[in-house]
Amino acid sequence: MPVPELDHNLLSVFNEVVRRNPGETEFHQAVREVLESLGPVVAKHPEYADAEVIRRLCEPERQIIFRVPWTDDANRVQLNRGFRVEFNSSLGPYKGGLRFHPSVYLGIVKFLGFEQIFKNALTGLPIGGGKGGSDFDPKGKSDAEVMRFCQSFMTELYRHIGEHTDVPAGDIGVGGREIGYLFGQYKRITNRWEAGTLTGKGLTWGGSQVRTEATGYGAVFFVHEILKTSGDSFEGKRVVVSGSGNVAIYAIEKVHELGGTVVACSDSDGYIVDEKGLDLDLLKEIKNGHRGRVSEYADRKPGAAYTAGGSIWDVACDIAIPSATQNELDADAATRLVKNGCRIVAEGANMPTTPDAIRTLRAAGVAFAPGKAANAGGVATSALEMQQNASRDSWTFDYTEARLAEIMRSIHARCLETADEYGAPGDYVVGANISGFTQVADAMLSLGLI
Repeated sequence: MPVPELDHNLLSVFNEVVRRNPGETEFHQAVREVLESLGPVVAKHPEYADAEVIRRLCEPERQIIFRVPWTDDANRVQLNRGFRVEFNSSLGPYKGGLRFHPSVYLGIVKFLGFEQIFKNALTGLPIGGGKGGSDFDPKGKSDAEVMRFCQSFMTELYRHIGEHTDVPAGDIGVGGREIGYLFGQYKRITNRWEAGTLTGKGLTWGGSQVRTEATGYGAVFFVHEILKTSGDSFEGKRVVVSGSGNVAIYAIEKVHELGGTVVACSDSDGYIVDEKGLDLDLLKEIKNGHRGRVSEYADRKPGAAYTAGGSIWDVACDIAIPSATQNELDADAATRLVKNGCRIVAEGANMPTTPDAIRTLRAAGVAFAPGKAANAGGVATSALEMQQNASRDSWTFDYTEARLAEIMRSIHARCLETADEYGAPGDYVVGANISGFTQVADAMLSLGLI
């Protein structure tokens, strides 16, 4: 499938984004992917072009960059850079996670924040889009070092966030431990217990049931809805899930509950294949118990095989759920998936599929669910956590999971209905991009030129 051409006005917007944000290739990629869907929208709604909604939407409302000094266990001063991009608040307070990883720079944070605008809009909940993080690497650091870094990070960030302003959460490298340290420092500085200021909190101090599982569960719920459109189910389906963090682990868990079999997962060193289906208890023990590597699974599980390096997408499957990191599934991998009979690809991570790979999959008739739709379960449950915090309430696991499933069904329905409306039946990319965009764009028109 050739690269879609942008009409003159959209091409002008894209060129301006590239010029104003040099070197931020991930951000350029995210913007281009959305703009490719918007030609029919601009033709149908000239008021968006007249008000320069798209151009304004591509420029963050606020970008914050700050230094983060901290001391390691040897009492040496270390220095990292912190970011918070508050992208769009037309629908509600900025909402999006914090990523702690050496690869983080402004372009990564802006791509994530831009995606978050549309993802959050698709949930139907009153939350805007933002993202943040640092090039700090928590891997190999002691708890004390992570605490000192988080305290220094929050010492600057606290002045920019709040339950009615900007509500961060976790992402890669930021789990319950880091959220705890961040919230503790926020409370210490402000002398306020504002549980709604951060989500992903511990269950004993304002957190929500299902939040840990939400992104993985949500992606699988979305795939379940795709299967239902043809009267199918997970029963007997062979599934590959890349990654082995929370998203991957809980995607695996939900696939197994719904009757499918996940035969492979991965980490940055390689991947494992267990033809009988992954032993989730063993995988959780390795990854959550002592932060081990997936190679240990093969050492402990008879019949399982580990491949160092290589590509997990060489493993034949009916359904693929890329859940590791951006641009992990390229065109060559997509071609192999198609050749091996894969029918559905649903993004569990943020933008894990390259543009060429997306075109390859769509041209082959593979149902492709973009991350802004398929992995919206995490932020949706964060918003449910905000609701509980605001009402000083606490919901059961079953009730919260039912709400999550309902939201994912709604997102799926909106994507299909919008794709039909704009002449692209069954195209989840078009449906997600246009549905998310129009909701935000209409709000921006209503609020005036701000």
